[in-house]
Amino acid sequence: MRLAQLSERSGVSAATIKYYLREGLLPPGRQVNATTAEYDEGHLRRLRLVRAMIQVGRIPVATVREVLGHVDDGSLGRTIRVGAALWALPQVPEPDAEDEFVQSAHREVGTLLDVLGWENAKQLTTISPAYRQLVVAVAAFRRLGYDWDAELLVSHAKLMHQAAITDLDFLETRPSEEEKVEAAVASAVLVEPMLQALHRLAQEEETARRYGFE
Repeated sequence: MRLAQLSERSGVSAATIKYYLREGLLPPGRQVNATTAEYDEGHLRRLRLVRAMIQVGRIPVATVREVLGHVDDGSLGRTIRVGAALWALPQVPEPDAEDEFVQSAHREVGTLLDVLGWENAKQLTTISPAYRQLVVAVAAFRRLGYDWDAELLVSHAKLMHQAAITDLDFLETRPSEEEKVEAAVASAVLVEPMLQALHRLAQEEETARRYGFE
């Protein structure tokens, strides 16, 4: 398809598509002549992912470029390729190692991983943004006086493990390695807000069930 058709099918203006091409967010089309290129379904799929990352995820263009660089790195194995792409997404800053609440949060999260038997996750604690984010959240909760500990976190962690299984089962339905990694990125950008929304809806439902509307 030509640029105009790509624009029509995606709902993205030709000017924006040209900008994404200049920024390296989309691979070049197949050059037909000096002024015309052709694009395929892979360009359409990638364009939709880019729009989701920028519009829904509010991810800066430079970060999108970095994430997609890992998505396209065929020299990496799947686990490293997915991990590199996800870790390139915006993350929370490193917490203060001297903070007593951060230290207690590290202990509780470490205990949680032991209880769950998540040995692979334990090996990544020094570099995983997800581990860091969990520590920051638990530390903030404990700073407020709510002593969330490993025991309270177990049920949530088990639910998230089931969500992860669903995510990876969906990933496995994608036909190519590149599309599998794209699906992992899409899940990080789009499934996490859905899970947050489902969590809040469940809280609303359970609150009303327990206490009514008075």
